[in-house]
Amino acid sequence: MQQFQHISPQLTKEKLDKGEIKVVDIRDDQSFELGHIPTSFHLSNSSVSQFVTENEFETPVVVCCYHGISSQQAAQFLIHQGFEEVYSMDGGFEAWRASFDFETGN
Repeated sequence: MQQFQHISPQLTKEKLDKGEIKVVDIRDDQSFELGHIPTSFHLSNSSVSQFVTENEFETPVVVCCYHGISSQQAAQFLIHQGFEEVYSMDGGFEAWRASFDFETGN
């Protein structure tokens, strides 16, 4: 059975800047509205079917949550949906925010 992989915020940013990945954020609506990784898709129970039908299974996906724990289950779920390359971002959005200016991504 295929398994998700782990990825650092720094490597996520590198791949995002090159357009190599799609980032999904599974945090609650309010947290997502207060700040998120640029171009990320807000993945929730109500938007998961849209995400699955509108994205190519070959496109690598990085799942982001608060601290990198919940994203692991969501990443495995996306593997089961047919996505071929799925990552859980270590440290979650808090690690991203600590590493980069989340409003500009720099």
